[in-house]
Amino acid sequence: MLALKTILIGLVWPAFVFSSETRPNIVLIIADDLGFNDVGFHGSGEIPTPNIDALAYSGLILDNYYVTPICTPSRSALMTGKYPIHTGMQHAVLYGAEPRGLPLTEKILPQYLEELGYVNHIVGKWHLGSWKKEYTPLYRGFISHLGYWTGHQDYFDHTAVENPGWGLDMRRNMSIAYDLHGQYSTDLFTEESVRLINEHNTEKPLFLYLAHAAVHSGNPYEPLRAPDDEVDKFEYIQESQRQRFAAMLSKLDQSVGAVVKALKNRNMLENSIVIFTSDNGGPAAGFNLNAASNYPLKGVKNTLWEGGIKGAGLVWSPLIKKPARVATQLMQIADWLPTLLEAAGGNRGNESDWDGQSIWTALSEDIESPRTEVLHNIDDIYGNAALTVNNWKIIQGTTYNGQWDNWYGPSGRDAQYNISLVQNSPTGKALQEINASTSAEVIKSLRNAATIDCKNVSQIECNPVDAPCLFNIASDPCEYANLATDYPLILQQLQKKLQQYNATAIPPRNLPLDERGNPKYWNYVFTNFGDYETPLVVVN
Repeated sequence: MLALKTILIGLVWPAFVFSSETRPNIVLIIADDLGFNDVGFHGSGEIPTPNIDALAYSGLILDNYYVTPICTPSRSALMTGKYPIHTGMQHAVLYGAEPRGLPLTEKILPQYLEELGYVNHIVGKWHLGSWKKEYTPLYRGFISHLGYWTGHQDYFDHTAVENPGWGLDMRRNMSIAYDLHGQYSTDLFTEESVRLINEHNTEKPLFLYLAHAAVHSGNPYEPLRAPDDEVDKFEYIQESQRQRFAAMLSKLDQSVGAVVKALKNRNMLENSIVIFTSDNGGPAAGFNLNAASNYPLKGVKNTLWEGGIKGAGLVWSPLIKKPARVATQLMQIADWLPTLLEAAGGNRGNESDWDGQSIWTALSEDIESPRTEVLHNIDDIYGNAALTVNNWKIIQGTTYNGQWDNWYGPSGRDAQYNISLVQNSPTGKALQEINASTSAEVIKSLRNAATIDCKNVSQIECNPVDAPCLFNIASDPCEYANLATDYPLILQQLQKKLQQYNATAIPPRNLPLDERGNPKYWNYVFTNFGDYETPLVVVN
């Protein structure tokens, strides 16, 4: 197996040259803070996600797919094709008053696609820098943006509470979108995405980056917000925060259905690649005032346990040669850039510029992934790191003094799963109309294959603060059995590999907050404060 992987890494892939008319449309949907167990296709029936599930069963369920533990690092990896340690984005998140952003020296995904003739739009969250206009989406390859620059917002008034203050964060391109007050964020982003699809000139390929606010918590005074009629649908969920989370997720799922339906109505779906991915593991059990579930995986968002880094992801496209399966190919979020460039028929250039690798052929044809290892992160400020090589994972150090190093529910496994709801969803019907739907028998089989069960694994204690832990992640994805004592040579090899990676890292670019970025100086709006010599408002 290892020999085959090594051979594949050494192959020189051809540079495909397609005409712009044949390039596929690309729709990349990110769910913010979605847990691994919050989608139906991973075994939970508690919260129906029929539109997302329909895509998964007809396309590929990415069963060996990793993101990074938190928002900004994941989005930087997606956009650059590089591990965050190589862009200085490896520690924590960006703040609206922080005078930094994803380095302008980095060429990012929409800029590559622009060269291939794509028309690029972003809807929703950016979170890669906004202290000067050059760091914002319109200056980095996108031609439009309806959404926000920071890490979260209230779903109705679109304000954000974060140090050093409170302010509005909603933009229509560079303009402040005051008029959207009171309109639900998920609906706004859905309507804008459908509008862009409906008005798109189909003579050119579309890249739509739909980065939802959902299901990230909003502001502390009311973190989980959804329309009351949506919340009422989930009265059967006893825990109130989980009930509200369910309503937020339901609106997100409806958004996916509306986007797929719009693509179908424009006859664009037949030549599209649709990706759905979480940005990091779910904040469970009250972490970040949220109620996600990564069951049965260990950990939460901003930890390096599988629950913090194993992504809920899928890819759907008629271009996939062997669809309707659980894809076991190893993949990391940095791989999307080279993968999509290959899928789009572009020249993949010098892949040594990236940490990401193209997984397109491996996914499409169901052959071995060229990737054999994933660096989950190295954060010398937190003092933690994790790496997976083949079946082995090392984790050393932790966050929050180990407070969130545990297993959290709910499992959702005792809830009935409604296959007909999947088949009759807007996505399911759109797929039926292009003869790409999946039978109930196949759905049952795929869902069973994508459901993790660790009941037969005996626990061996692990405390990564005291000593590095080692897991066979293939047989023990729940990280129950620490095998560091049993396999000391493998542990040493992975420690050495981590040291080699760390030798290539650049220091984190985090900077102290700049008081000039406080929204109170800008009529209580988060703004590109670095472009102005003096604040708009003087506050004593």
